[in-house]
Amino acid sequence: MTTFHDLSNSIRFLSIDAVEKANSGHPGMPMGMADVATVLFQNHLVFNPKDADWPNRDRFVLSAGHGSMLLYSLLYLTGYEDCTLDEIKNFRQLDSKTPGHPEYGHLPGVETTTGPLGQGIATAVGMALAERMLNATHGDTINHYTYVIASDGDLMEGLSHEAASLAGHLQLNKLIVLYDDNGISIDGKTDLSFGDNSLLRFQAYGWNAERIDGHDSIAIDAAISRTKESNKPTLISCKTTIGFGSPNKSNTSGVHGSPLGSAEIQATRVALNWPHAPFVIPDPIINAWRAIGARHQGVYNQWKKQTPPEVVKSLTEPATDITKAIDTYKLAVKAEKPALATRVLSQQVLEAIVPYSSLIGGSADLTGSNNTKTKAQTTIAANDYTGNYIHYGVREHAMAAVMNGLSLSKAFIPYGGTFLVFLDYLKPSLRLSALMNQGVIYVLTHDSIALGEDGPTHQPVEHLAHLRCIPNVQTFRPMDATEVAECWQLAVQNRTTPSVLVLTRQNLPYLSDLRSNHFENLCAKGGYVLMGQQETTPTLIATGSEVSIAVEAANKLMALNIPVRVVSMPCMDLFAKQPAEYREKVLGKGIRIGIEAAVEGLWPKYLGDRGIFIGMSSFGASAPADDLYTHFGITADIVVKRVKSVLSNS
Repeated sequence: MTTFHDLSNSIRFLSIDAVEKANSGHPGMPMGMADVATVLFQNHLVFNPKDADWPNRDRFVLSAGHGSMLLYSLLYLTGYEDCTLDEIKNFRQLDSKTPGHPEYGHLPGVETTTGPLGQGIATAVGMALAERMLNATHGDTINHYTYVIASDGDLMEGLSHEAASLAGHLQLNKLIVLYDDNGISIDGKTDLSFGDNSLLRFQAYGWNAERIDGHDSIAIDAAISRTKESNKPTLISCKTTIGFGSPNKSNTSGVHGSPLGSAEIQATRVALNWPHAPFVIPDPIINAWRAIGARHQGVYNQWKKQTPPEVVKSLTEPATDITKAIDTYKLAVKAEKPALATRVLSQQVLEAIVPYSSLIGGSADLTGSNNTKTKAQTTIAANDYTGNYIHYGVREHAMAAVMNGLSLSKAFIPYGGTFLVFLDYLKPSLRLSALMNQGVIYVLTHDSIALGEDGPTHQPVEHLAHLRCIPNVQTFRPMDATEVAECWQLAVQNRTTPSVLVLTRQNLPYLSDLRSNHFENLCAKGGYVLMGQQETTPTLIATGSEVSIAVEAANKLMALNIPVRVVSMPCMDLFAKQPAEYREKVLGKGIRIGIEAAVEGLWPKYLGDRGIFIGMSSFGASAPADDLYTHFGITADIVVKRVKSVLSNS
């Protein structure tokens, strides 16, 4: 007869053997949390290995992603077909589906990419919020739990504090965190640096919190059962022994991130009465695990039978059909020619497209500054999840991670706003948006030295360069109403790439009357010729607010009988993807001058050997915006002077 310890030991030894074969990995956490994971999968988690994307499955997030073999073992044992024994043996090897940390998209059953500590628990808050929002719309068609295994490191990271505070405030009662409270970190015992009373801290956030023996299956089961009756999120502190079963390495930092070694593995096999060869799981044990994987097949079949196809589609394919609304808006602004800040124009576009899309908005306590809320949006609150706007509070990092969780639900297109300078606070989660191919939208305003008197602490001179260096991110800096609309269209309709809309505080002139084609989405090409056609003349290339400087300079040069061209480049990332022939035609054969109120970054890639960059080479300063542009030499007169100088010396 297969016992509970047979089930949990199969997790332990698959993890031990895979780490040993790879000569790399973290065996201690899977060994310590195997009992908790076994109870969760055996008695509580609702899932279907044959349909890993079933919308009403419970979510299981391994926030302690270094212990990835715990997750891979569970996927193999419960019957996820893509997670074969060969993949387990191929742990951490090139092109395997079992990388060192769980990566979304590599294996069905991996709900999110984890490893950077704090990310899993914060993303899970977004998943739990998505469940509550969908439940408010669809009733018990969506009614599932989000379970997290978190580590000491997760609870130390500031991101988890932000996210836990928000989860408590929103009373996300179907979020259950199983805290691997083993008292060990890489440096040694956690009391070297971590003396928090985590239970009291989470209770202060508005959570339930309790402590249990993480190796007592009855206590684990009872604790999880209790949480399901709660109206709050719950933290269950599971006191465990890292490296459980290892006679000489358990309860030490040595078992955290290193293979046990052959001698210690043999000793552990003896200690845990596991006489089987590496990677061998006896048939009775594997059959018992496969029965656990199949136990919700009836619930799944009933859900599929009762749920209309149009509801299933709404749960898995967010609405993106905004083309007509965008075209209507572009026609209106062509007639009106609004001279407004792009952050204000962004709000106008949102007013037009929110009713036709699955957009869920929000801001990190800057709603009025980011202009992210429309008249049609209502606020999500504890016990009222029917809205479509989230007040994240001053929690930029949690906002970004929660948006990843909302996006991973597949029903929503989340966007959230803050100042561009606070990219520093949210960037790790934006990086995961890109790594996971999630079309999260970041609305980052107050984009340059033009915010003026707030000074260099708030003037994001280096942030555009930073964004453009992140793979799989679309960074948009539109110049006027038409470009704002086109950039929003591209952001909403690209569901595999995060987008960043970089927007101004100050008003800008309407310049799209200079375009040769008003109806085509020219921003989709990343850059295009705005005025002038002669490819051999100097080309002024600018983004966002500096396009108007380029146009002013071009008019002054042409008044001096010096022909020039102006290129608007709202998205370098998309421009880089265009055919070389198109890029060369846009950039021209003459001298190229790049203009942007930011540091140089990737500009040399487009300016060539003889190109000139007019922008920032230092932090900004506190002064009115016009004074700063003059002080730092980012003006039409300076552009004219530099062009004339180059031409006279050529």
